[in-house]
Amino acid sequence: MQLRPDPLDSALMLQEVLALRGELHSNPDPDCAWTGDFHGVWQLHQRPEFSWLLQQVSREAQHYLRDLGFDLDRVRLHLQRCWPVVAEPGQVVGRHHHPNAHLSAVYYLNGDGSGRNGCLRLFNGRHSNELVPGLAVGHDGPIATGHPLNAGWHDVAPQAGLLLLFPSSTDHAVLPSDDEDDLRLSISFDLCLTAPACGPAEFQPPEYLAPHPGQWLELPLAGDPPSRKMEP
Repeated sequence: MQLRPDPLDSALMLQEVLALRGELHSNPDPDCAWTGDFHGVWQLHQRPEFSWLLQQVSREAQHYLRDLGFDLDRVRLHLQRCWPVVAEPGQVVGRHHHPNAHLSAVYYLNGDGSGRNGCLRLFNGRHSNELVPGLAVGHDGPIATGHPLNAGWHDVAPQAGLLLLFPSSTDHAVLPSDDEDDLRLSISFDLCLTAPACGPAEFQPPEYLAPHPGQWLELPLAGDPPSRKMEP
């Protein structure tokens, strides 16, 4: 989804991300981009500079779920964390996924759509379209090399204002930037799905969907009292 932020909102977000990064220029590995969640910056959604973006993510995530066939009256969407990523020329983010979440998103603060400042690579881990396991990656197979419906990955070029949502289980990586004169700035989001809070006479959470966190009970550590009493 290509968003069209007010230039002032964009400037404030960019300024805040750079201020939060401070003097650091990478994660411990100098070839890895600076990722805020690694440095205690994982709650951008609590900062007023990002309130506009939070509203857009909430709206677009609900559209995404509706498009997948979800009944939004029977689920609740929760934002777990939100953090900035700043990559200097040549820096990358290695292949990974987010096992703590169900739905992830990335918003680009800059980029011209050319991909020269580092594409996001989304990996096709299942290759369900190859039909016969291994045909899409095996030597001298009958499937055209690089065919878009059987490719091993899909690259997305950063563009200022672009919001991308994808399942958190999708392996992804950030490719190195070829732009020696610019940083690559983005904001990442992790969201999870639960059932709505419910009373005894209401629909109970469906199988495989976690109950609402308000109905969880944090178990005490040895010798500590329970955090609260579970309501019936």
